[in-house]
Amino acid sequence: MAPRSRRRSSAPLQVLLFLNGWYSATYFLLEAFIFVYKALLLPYPVTNLLLDALLLLLFLGTEATRIFFGSKGNLCQRKVPLAISLALTVPAAVMASYYLLLQTYALRLEAILSAILLLFYAAELPLGVLALVAFSSADSC
Repeated sequence: MAPRSRRRSSAPLQVLLFLNGWYSATYFLLEAFIFVYKALLLPYPVTNLLLDALLLLLFLGTEATRIFFGSKGNLCQRKVPLAISLALTVPAAVMASYYLLLQTYALRLEAILSAILLLFYAAELPLGVLALVAFSSADSC
């Protein structure tokens, strides 16, 4: 049995990170198909299409890194990986906002997908901060 003073990892944060991992994979696949659709049917400038696709690949790398560090930091109760994950939430949210508002052609489906992703970030951020505070206070005891 674990001592009472020892903090445990955050189960709600872990569940959100797990669900966000699956949702992010779905999001990136759908975005790739949407880019193909827009390139074929809309008068999409090639430079803007390449920029949006490059940003999507950058977003994919950022999101995979963020979820990996968040999960490992939470499960291992480590402050540094969890702090890295929280820091990467800001650029990931900025890129999701870009796909929600600023891309050349934003379809309604993309707006809905990006809004759901931003809701994940809004739920994960306070839970991650609470877990980070709990891990910090457990070290000081």
